[in-house]
Amino acid sequence: MQQPAPTETLATSVPPARADIDDRYKWNLTHIFPDWDAWQAAYTQLDRCIAEFAALQGSLASGGRALLTALRLRDEIGQLEYKVWYFASLRYDEDQRDNQINARRQQVQILFAQAAQAAAWFDPELLGVPLATVQAWMQESAELSVYRFAVEDLYRQQEHVLDDRGERLLSLSSRFASAPNDAYAALSTADMHHPTVTLANGQVVTLTYGQYRAILSTNRNQADREAAFRAFHQVYESSANTYASIYNGVLQRDWFYAQARGYASTLDAALHGNNIPPAVVENLIAEAKAGTEPLRRYHRLRKKALGLATYHAYDTTVPITDYDRRYPYDHVLEWLPASVAPLGPEYQRLMQDVLHGQCIDVYENPGKRSGAYSAPVYGARPYMLLNYNDTLDAVFTLAHEMGHSMHTVLSHAHQPFVYAGYTIFVAEVPSTLSEALFLQYMLAQSSDERERSVLLQHAIDGIVSTFYTQVMFADYELQAHRLVEAGKPITAEVLGDIYVGLLKAYHGDAIDYDDEARVTWARIPHFYSTPYYVYQYATCFASSAQLMLQMTGGTDATRAEAVGRYLALLKSGGSDHPMTLLQRAGVDLSRPETVRAVVSQLDTLVSQLEATLG
Repeated sequence: MQQPAPTETLATSVPPARADIDDRYKWNLTHIFPDWDAWQAAYTQLDRCIAEFAALQGSLASGGRALLTALRLRDEIGQLEYKVWYFASLRYDEDQRDNQINARRQQVQILFAQAAQAAAWFDPELLGVPLATVQAWMQESAELSVYRFAVEDLYRQQEHVLDDRGERLLSLSSRFASAPNDAYAALSTADMHHPTVTLANGQVVTLTYGQYRAILSTNRNQADREAAFRAFHQVYESSANTYASIYNGVLQRDWFYAQARGYASTLDAALHGNNIPPAVVENLIAEAKAGTEPLRRYHRLRKKALGLATYHAYDTTVPITDYDRRYPYDHVLEWLPASVAPLGPEYQRLMQDVLHGQCIDVYENPGKRSGAYSAPVYGARPYMLLNYNDTLDAVFTLAHEMGHSMHTVLSHAHQPFVYAGYTIFVAEVPSTLSEALFLQYMLAQSSDERERSVLLQHAIDGIVSTFYTQVMFADYELQAHRLVEAGKPITAEVLGDIYVGLLKAYHGDAIDYDDEARVTWARIPHFYSTPYYVYQYATCFASSAQLMLQMTGGTDATRAEAVGRYLALLKSGGSDHPMTLLQRAGVDLSRPETVRAVVSQLDTLVSQLEATLG
């Protein structure tokens, strides 16, 4: 899951050449393929399997054996796709200046497009067979029954599948479905004229998004932060009507597809694929709004600690305390396994295998992809990309990605391929829980009040950005979509009213509001690219908070039971709907207590920060 953008600095240093980095800090991709010849052989095999799958069209109605043949071949194709894609993709991310490897990567993408076309017949043809008939086949065959959940989930969604003519029309309309996002990207990137500001020290800075974020996150002069904020948002304000027209295109598109498929609302349409009740999003928003007092307390504390007479949106990310301790990677290799001791020795052993298994690419080098991720390479191991720089943010990034990698390890070890993957609705639970366990460990080890202050602020900022901000974004999306569903007009003024109303609903009198904040909605990429997506950041955070309470509180027996349920969640992969999997783990996102666990967690952390700051 894409995380909020990392803090960037105005100064950069030249990283070492990749050849000069010790091999123990680089991943070893020979666990996927020994060389490019082996990769090419697998690519050729994948191409052949795709053709074989296309040739099976028209066979499914003949019986369970034919269906099993198709499902197994589809699994074989999927496993090959993982390895063929990631070998090229990971090699490319080592140095994205390598055009030869990029060509191979694009070669795989072209083959994937062919695979999608060759498999397009499968779902409609299977749905043409009565469900009772297919269930009888599965009852007679233990091998076929493995696929029961996947098959029955396809039939569950059948009521929203149109006839052949309808599906063809929708497929044709999909060619312009991405037009609003493309227009947004062009306006916000290709055609963007970045403003400049002159800082108090005389430095002239061009406000790219990275430089803007860096000023707000590192510059201790409030006047500089204000100047950057106003200049950056005025660019969007000057095109607010255009952004509103583009966003109206997103809203109208979503409502068109929802109605075309027979959904009552755009929210229903967005959630039905994962079988998520709309009440989950509605409950999330209602409880987050009801639990804003700890958020407001935090901002009041920041205002006091920073010594500010007024406190604005551009003051919310600058650190309260300066602290420049370095955290060497080799030290963290010892701390991480210790931090997950509550999950048991077997979990710790598996983590050690990942940490020392030649599957983490640690340091930055020229041309290397920025950021961090965990790649679930089925049939090999999870590979992790980092750009580790000894900062506290880098430490928690490692803890976060390790949560993803451990999820992959356990899911791949306990599920057949068809269920080895997991949905985004669950994916961020182990990553945020891993961060929470690591924070708990670091706080227990630290006796330096300044370090404790920084640790607590890091944890609080994580809740603010991953929970409250994302819920506010989801709230905005829901209100905007409902206006379209009710036949109401969408203008820049209307969207600005929604956004500033939400800022005040969540922050109250804890911050001072600026006119430029009314146009913040225009610069949020998720609104244009992936509507009804960001709520999942918050539900995952709420789930991990609830699990953290269960695994660290109560009696030894109840903690052990909670740990067992959590490990079972990680081992379950995608073998059931995400809400069901979370409920088995002890988390019910339809209940208000789950969201309240985040509110309680934030309240505790703010109290600890107050005590630390004195």
